[in-house]
Amino acid sequence: MVKLPPYLKQGDTIGMVCPSGYMPMEKMQRCIHTLQSWGFNVRRGKTLGNQINYFSGTDKERLNDLQSMLDDSTIKAIMCARGGYGLSRIIDDISFEKFIQHPKWIIGYSDITLLHAHIYSNFNVASLHAPMAAAFNELEESEEYIQSIFDSLTGKHQSYEIGSHTLNRNGICKGELVGGNLALLAHIIGSSSDINTKNKILFIEDIGEYKYNIDRMLIQLKRAGKLDNLAGFIVGKFTDMKDTIISFGQEVYDIILDKIKEYDYPVCFDFPVGHVKENCALKVGVEYECNISSNEAILKELRI
Repeated sequence: MVKLPPYLKQGDTIGMVCPSGYMPMEKMQRCIHTLQSWGFNVRRGKTLGNQINYFSGTDKERLNDLQSMLDDSTIKAIMCARGGYGLSRIIDDISFEKFIQHPKWIIGYSDITLLHAHIYSNFNVASLHAPMAAAFNELEESEEYIQSIFDSLTGKHQSYEIGSHTLNRNGICKGELVGGNLALLAHIIGSSSDINTKNKILFIEDIGEYKYNIDRMLIQLKRAGKLDNLAGFIVGKFTDMKDTIISFGQEVYDIILDKIKEYDYPVCFDFPVGHVKENCALKVGVEYECNISSNEAILKELRI
């Protein structure tokens, strides 16, 4: 059974870091103020607002910043301010010795998928796939999804209900929830961060990819056995997809459906997770039930 980090209470401290791409400090201020309004203290990492070309610092600076937050037992959660690219450059140099002794919630998505996968696969610790700092700048439009971060961190059991989709495959499934950004899930295959998807509910999302590359990454997952023997499959948002001059000939959801046509597990399309305002917080590694019917799809966290 997955290990849950302690839930947060008033006065607890959340560390904020940028372990991957650069983000201007001013774009994080509303996030910091909101976390403080929720009753949390915020400790700002040295990578916030720092820039070395694309990144929020050198590999060593980003490693040291994240490491200091992981090692500090007074910090109860770590919010990654943004994703982008960069975690895979430092993941093998991170020490999780003190983190294992004092687990804490890791918050983020996109490139942070790698960190979620790594700590789940290696240490069986749950984490939070959730909106990051930029989402707080659109607080009015994203309020319920931002609220899902607070609810998750403070111990509320999640339950999300969405409308049906014509491509859905009805059924009920239970299993630990794993997944995240498709590009990162393909990227970690064969590495020490790779995830075992057997009997799990797998969720995927992505942004800014060519359709042929979505096809290629799904084939990579399929050839590696990641789409076999799932308990269920949740397809999130695929935004800003691109096509080649000679069209690939399929829309993204059709590409996905084509890769899983021989399997009989339940499938939910268009779930609100991804690089969009409608981005629900999801506890990676925690057991969920997904009930997909002709009228709706309900994903709810099971109590442990």
